[in-house]
Amino acid sequence: MSALDLTVRGGTVVAPDGVRRADVGVTDGRIAAIAPELGDAGREKVDAAGLHVLPGAVDAHVHLNDPGRADWEGFATGTRACAAGGTTTCVDMPLNALPPTVDGAAFDAKVAAARGAARVDFALWGGLIPGNVERLGELAHRGVVGFKAFMSDSGVPEFARADDLTLYEGMRAAAAVRLPVAVHAESEAITSALAARARAAGRTGVRDYLSSRPAIAEIEAIGRALLLAEETGCALHVVHVSTGRGVALVAEARARGVDATCETCPHYLVLDEDDAERLGAVAKCAPPLREAAERDALWAALGDVAFVASDHSPAPAELKAGDDFFAVWGGISGAQSLLGLVLDAGHHDRGLPLERLAELCAAGAARRLRLPGKGRLEPGADADLVLVDLDGRTAIEPDTLHYRHRHTPYAGRALRGRVARTIVRGTTVVADGRVVGAPAGRLVIPAPDQERAK
Repeated sequence: MSALDLTVRGGTVVAPDGVRRADVGVTDGRIAAIAPELGDAGREKVDAAGLHVLPGAVDAHVHLNDPGRADWEGFATGTRACAAGGTTTCVDMPLNALPPTVDGAAFDAKVAAARGAARVDFALWGGLIPGNVERLGELAHRGVVGFKAFMSDSGVPEFARADDLTLYEGMRAAAAVRLPVAVHAESEAITSALAARARAAGRTGVRDYLSSRPAIAEIEAIGRALLLAEETGCALHVVHVSTGRGVALVAEARARGVDATCETCPHYLVLDEDDAERLGAVAKCAPPLREAAERDALWAALGDVAFVASDHSPAPAELKAGDDFFAVWGGISGAQSLLGLVLDAGHHDRGLPLERLAELCAAGAARRLRLPGKGRLEPGADADLVLVDLDGRTAIEPDTLHYRHRHTPYAGRALRGRVARTIVRGTTVVADGRVVGAPAGRLVIPAPDQERAK
């Protein structure tokens, strides 16, 4: 074995083949060895005694809004927050940036905005909107992980809803380049009509908004997307599923041979509709927070969920203000607390094994999006590590947040578990709560889809 650049010593390593006490040796940004005792090898040594060493989280669903709306977040602040929370790779969504990532030039502009600003590695989703199906090839050539489409209004005029024909033709094009289509699955027919009816009657409160986006709107749209994916042979990923019934639909399709997966988000696992009413606009999202029974059903279905992602969708406080709950910006700031919330609510509250937690927060997303070297602690993988004190505490308060706008529905919570250190490709980026070093995040391009290419 060549000389080690870094040795992480004495920690409890959460590896794909189990949890055990081991040292981790790093060379040239990659894991060179995981062994019970690597001695004094390594030019740099990190003492991990008493800590668990997990793969850095892979957050496959963030909106950093850069370029064009960096005043909402931006790569600089958004990736600081990711790093502070133990995320070492994030995947940015195509909308809310100006221009949205719907062609090659927009992809290039986003990469330029990220370079020199990102503190963690990053990958990019492309967009699927009416009129850009012929541009999907150039996005695939540049290295997007897949194509995101909205089945209901996106909230921004430059990223139009994909009608059924756009979805059908876009899925055919995506299948040809062997990339998945990700859908925001809510029925536009149901949600827009219910919203219009409520507003016409002057009903614009929190509960009125929640009632305008019922669970059936999600379930119907998931079923329609699965039928289109099955017909076209396209890989489908359903983002931010909020219902156990939605997860079950995806699992049933997968059992009959459809290449389909889904994700959920911490806010659907730890918050409910009563929290939405109590917290107000800071907890507005789409699909909305559900009743407590639906939240419990989602936990019960977690075994069929590919991964958990934050759906970090920030905005300035003024966009979260107003008496009309339909009009305020819908998006939850949560990238900094992805791993912490799953540790607290999953591992500590419900006994979720650490191996399964690592799958949900890292390996699942890296595998589905074919992110080479990411999501697993094994020789040859990127040395993306998060050192966690499981017995520590993390207080979520505005002054601990690294977002551009320091609001979140999780403010005031004390989570069990504390990120002691975040390491990206062998370099420490967060130590004891302090973000350190210069931004050095890299673009991650998905590996070739060998199975589908055969």
